[in-house]
Amino acid sequence: MYSFSIPTDDPEAFYAELAEAADALTAGEPDTIANMANVSALIWQAMPRLNWAGFYRMIDGELVLGPFQGKAACIRIAIGKGVCGTAAADATTQLVDDVHAFPGHIACDADSRSELVVPIMCDGAVIAVLDLDSPEPGRFAPADARGIEQVVARIAARLA
Repeated sequence: MYSFSIPTDDPEAFYAELAEAADALTAGEPDTIANMANVSALIWQAMPRLNWAGFYRMIDGELVLGPFQGKAACIRIAIGKGVCGTAAADATTQLVDDVHAFPGHIACDADSRSELVVPIMCDGAVIAVLDLDSPEPGRFAPADARGIEQVVARIAARLA
């Protein structure tokens, strides 16, 4: 059994510890789905003020729902559509303060107000995205984007 208690008062220290915890959870495990499941649970448990945390996997040219924590979600997202599809198309992190102002936003959960989506790269290609939603507008700051990018970079090969 794993138990992580990560203090959230210092963003840099928080994300360093979150990356360490994600590394520990996925070390030696070759199964992508198991690793995504544990990482989404870890983030859900450690990060305050989220209403969704999970993965969309790149399968046959579209994003397909992977392991997550939160309400039931959209199953398939076209590349270039919504925040997740844009992150996958551009291979860039998307930090959205108000999802209702994002062109083409896909409302899987009407309670979501802000979103952070980080593409997961392996061998130069997007293999998945990590999607975090919050019911609070402006919940995510640039420090959150950098921190989640750090977590993803640390374990990307274990998510392929």
